[in-house]
Amino acid sequence: MEYKDYYAVLGVPRTASKTEIKKAYRKLAREHHPDTKPDDAAAERRFKEVNEAHAVLSDPDKRGLYDRLGSDWEARARAGASAGAATGARGGAGNPFGGFAGGGQSGNVRYEFHTSGDASDFSDFFQAFFAGASEPISDAGPGRGRRPTGGASFDDILAGMGLDREGSVRAGGAQPNGGRRTAAPARPSAEAVAEITLDEAYNGTTRLVEVDGKRLEVTIPKGADSGSRIRLTGKAPGGGDLHVVVRQLPDRTFTRRGADLERELPLSLREALLGADVHVRTPKGRVLLTIPAGTQPGKTFRLTGQGMPRFRADGNGDLYVKARVVLPADLTPEARTAADRFLELTHQPDPRARET
Repeated sequence: MEYKDYYAVLGVPRTASKTEIKKAYRKLAREHHPDTKPDDAAAERRFKEVNEAHAVLSDPDKRGLYDRLGSDWEARARAGASAGAATGARGGAGNPFGGFAGGGQSGNVRYEFHTSGDASDFSDFFQAFFAGASEPISDAGPGRGRRPTGGASFDDILAGMGLDREGSVRAGGAQPNGGRRTAAPARPSAEAVAEITLDEAYNGTTRLVEVDGKRLEVTIPKGADSGSRIRLTGKAPGGGDLHVVVRQLPDRTFTRRGADLERELPLSLREALLGADVHVRTPKGRVLLTIPAGTQPGKTFRLTGQGMPRFRADGNGDLYVKARVVLPADLTPEARTAADRFLELTHQPDPRARET
């Protein structure tokens, strides 16, 4: 069963706040709602994916479990199933985690995993990961509520994967050292560097990185900048996470400042003096810029939204175009005479007058 990256579905980083997750969900839900795109099967699938991702990431307990296990969830599930066969079954009938190893109860508070709406609306991954229950998550202390039919508690799911609520590893279904938790050994992480061009940063790209003799393909989202990090869960040697650090190569035309870009625009004397419509290259394509008559060298024009995509966020930055006037050289005698006559007619004041 394929691992689903819910953060990528919503287009948010793993450090996103609850508010950021809610904002991203609302935007995508409006965009792909079946009412706005009737008879669009792709939009309907996307709408379900967005709802599924929000159901997990908006709930602190589900999100905590999802973040701790990540793409390793199947391996943990198999390990828990083996332990459960030796120490006794736990969980309701039909629960994918039923039969996993249990452990001592953690206090008097029990968290139960359910999903809102019809569980069939969610993917097989979701139903397997969260036990396929069918109501909102709830707290149930002694005498306050009961486990739904066919569902499993939060403690049950963690126990089935060899973990407790704090993320510690259970040994044989019981906590050692008189009930004190033993911290799970940290898995070693690794880093790799991916170099990209500005065009690749604008459009997004993929890179092959080699770690411990193993080549992995990494998807680099559009808007990535030098220092942007992409985490591949469980892909480092020893089972830790691989962190791919992006390094953007310098560009001959554009200078990048976050999502904003800067560039120079060479202008002829005629264009600067009399004004003109000039084509300007942007990462997206060519745009037409109107140069007013009398444009001075160094004047900067702002092209809104023509900069880089914002990394894992909506919108683009701006492009700042700085005028650079290129004077004609190697004048013929006739041209010099004409220029001298022209300059006599302009009566330009001394530009250094204020310095004296």
